[in-house]
Amino acid sequence: MTNETAKSRSSWYIYFFGALGGLLFGYDTGVISGALLYIRSEMKLTSLEQGLVVSAVLLGAIIGAAIISPMSDRFGRKKMVMLSALIFLIGALLSGFSPDVIVLVIARVILGVAVGGASALVPMYLAEISPARIRGTLSSLNQLMIMTGILLAYIIDYSFANVTNGWRYMLAFAALPAIILLIGGVLLPESPRFLYKVGRTEDAKNVLMRLRGDNEEEVNDELSVIEKANKQESGTLKDLFSKLVHPALVIAVGLCIFQQITGCNTVLYYAPTIFSQVGLGNSAAILGTVGIGVVSVITTGIAVIIMDKFNRRTLLNFGSVGMAVSLFTLAIVTNFAEKGSGLSAWIVMIALAVYIVFFSATWGPIAWVVMAEVFPLNVRGLGTGFASVIDWFADLIVSLTFPILLTWLGTSIFAIYGIICILAIVFVSKFVFETRGRSLEDIEQELHNRAK
Repeated sequence: MTNETAKSRSSWYIYFFGALGGLLFGYDTGVISGALLYIRSEMKLTSLEQGLVVSAVLLGAIIGAAIISPMSDRFGRKKMVMLSALIFLIGALLSGFSPDVIVLVIARVILGVAVGGASALVPMYLAEISPARIRGTLSSLNQLMIMTGILLAYIIDYSFANVTNGWRYMLAFAALPAIILLIGGVLLPESPRFLYKVGRTEDAKNVLMRLRGDNEEEVNDELSVIEKANKQESGTLKDLFSKLVHPALVIAVGLCIFQQITGCNTVLYYAPTIFSQVGLGNSAAILGTVGIGVVSVITTGIAVIIMDKFNRRTLLNFGSVGMAVSLFTLAIVTNFAEKGSGLSAWIVMIALAVYIVFFSATWGPIAWVVMAEVFPLNVRGLGTGFASVIDWFADLIVSLTFPILLTWLGTSIFAIYGIICILAIVFVSKFVFETRGRSLEDIEQELHNRAK
């Protein structure tokens, strides 16, 4: 009994450190919202320079997702996780010690490379080391870490708000979890599926024995399934766009796009702006943003628990309905209620919180989970990297266009996001097949059956 407990604890340590890249992902995308207020005045940034400082991470993320994830098919998942941690560390320190805006933008691009790499690597690594019966739960730890990182960023921003050169501490703080990930990464095992793919069969079995609590029968069954799916050579771009992979590509890219264009980052990045639209002061708006972060972390934690108790498709469609109702409520209240009204302010805060609850429990984690599940082994790194590039590009477009659309359309923009949520239901119902409880190899067989 003691030995089983020790094995269980060892496995959870692996899953925790495997997901830690998500915390850095969340922190480095969220911290700039508070730091920019002080950077802007100290460096006397123009509007263009402010935009570059904010969006540099997204640009770097596109590069990182395009390069680091495909490299994992050649060098392994573990090495690329550690490379991302090292890049996080360099980017965080360079950001905190930036002497001017040019160096700061370069530092933010470097951070973005790590963010983009982690966004594809972490869910893929967790999916490949997790048992099929709880893969959704363990893979969704990534989203929990992302939301925790964003909340941590909000708290650190508030903590250093009145400190001289506080923005430097805000940005440099990311070096601490980067160091923890780098140290923890040394002890992480390589993905058993990658080890088997490169011919290290005995190493793959040893890792699975460690992860499955020395259950040799379960390990041998899993190795047998991996062997059947492992007869293909490493894939190329041609393979990625082949008839076999086409359904997986449609699912992954579609989920990534809808995850972004349903308005998630307009709420996470622009919550203070939304609150100010109904007449809240700056301090109340910032406090409301922290509240949104707390709700997001709690809900994502609940999602981790329920992820493997309900079908992915059911949760996605349920989330879309809740998000749509919340967004339509936002559009109606902010357009027709009296500005500064206490009642309208409360309705807006509740609608935003409800939106975050539905997003964090469904589209937030599930899009990443399914993306890591649906691709065949020979193009899994390439496929998740490609889908992550699309995700970050969609994020960049939404983040850049929201302030413009808010100026042109006012808060009616939320009604448009609500309509997109309804379209997301159509997409999921038509194109996404169920993956809950199925082994990665069984999902790959589903693609073969659909290709016939």
